[in-house]
Amino acid sequence: MTLKKWTKYLAISCLALPVLVSAKTMKVGMGDPINSDQGAYATRFKELVEFYSGGDIKVKLYPNGALGSETEMVQNTRLGSLDMALIGIGNLTPFSKKLGALTMPYLITNSSDAVKITTGELGAYWAELAKKEAGVDILGWTYSNFRHLTNSKRPVKNMEDVKGLKIRVPQNSIMLKSWEVFGANPIAMAWTETFTALQQKVVDGQDNPYIVNNTMKFYEVQPYLTEVHHQYSLQPLVMGARTFGKLKPEQQEILLKAGLEAQQYALVFQMTEAENAKQNMIANGVEVFTLEDEDKWIKAAKEQVWPEFYDDIGGKASFDNVLEKMQ
Repeated sequence: MTLKKWTKYLAISCLALPVLVSAKTMKVGMGDPINSDQGAYATRFKELVEFYSGGDIKVKLYPNGALGSETEMVQNTRLGSLDMALIGIGNLTPFSKKLGALTMPYLITNSSDAVKITTGELGAYWAELAKKEAGVDILGWTYSNFRHLTNSKRPVKNMEDVKGLKIRVPQNSIMLKSWEVFGANPIAMAWTETFTALQQKVVDGQDNPYIVNNTMKFYEVQPYLTEVHHQYSLQPLVMGARTFGKLKPEQQEILLKAGLEAQQYALVFQMTEAENAKQNMIANGVEVFTLEDEDKWIKAAKEQVWPEFYDDIGGKASFDNVLEKMQ
């Protein structure tokens, strides 16, 4: 279904919900620009919340890291000083190690896997973990596709080419270990610092999906891109559990309904716009490569990364259960 059809469908399917007694304005922080996939999700979420509430809940968006780093925003939602934040799953895992399962390299192999792992029984499982361990409620997910490698040093076509490259990675131990196993020199760094670090060559590269790479204008400082499929970028919308718990039931219903429908919209947006983003990067001089030996990357991930983190994510049996439910 096209983005246009999804928009029409969502508009037609909107059902009037009870009008709330008092108006409330909620802030949503995010790290990416408003024209990114995060921005697409957030904009649709805002529209739906304000529609379903009859305007009694207002949503104000703060893109481009205006409210701090993603880690800071997670902390502030937990404390209740920020209503909601759209953040990469890698920046939520420091608050709940078991959620790190979602960052295991080569766990998610396509968009269908991404939907399976964030909905139904598995979706409920991650939501319960986030609430219990991180102190946040997950209202929905942004599907941003695979995190492709960009760099300013050289074309990367195989594992040998990546050796020694300084790669910016979120503060996530699994993601750091993955790049280490692949042969790079991973460096944990806040998202808000990444463009400047690339520009000044403090780091050689980073990994993100096409839409993020394009909207962040990484083509200005990263002439090479390699389509690596080690990590599917999932970005949940989180709200502090205590803040969510204080809302009226009808307010909670509105946020959860809007979160799910914005999630569906964001998936279509990503599938529609990723190719456009890729072509724009190429038009701006980026050379795009595919891996000649991705089977070696998969083998290294499963043999050297997965076993090291079983204990952190709840045990091998728990991870095997996730794999089984994705079939």
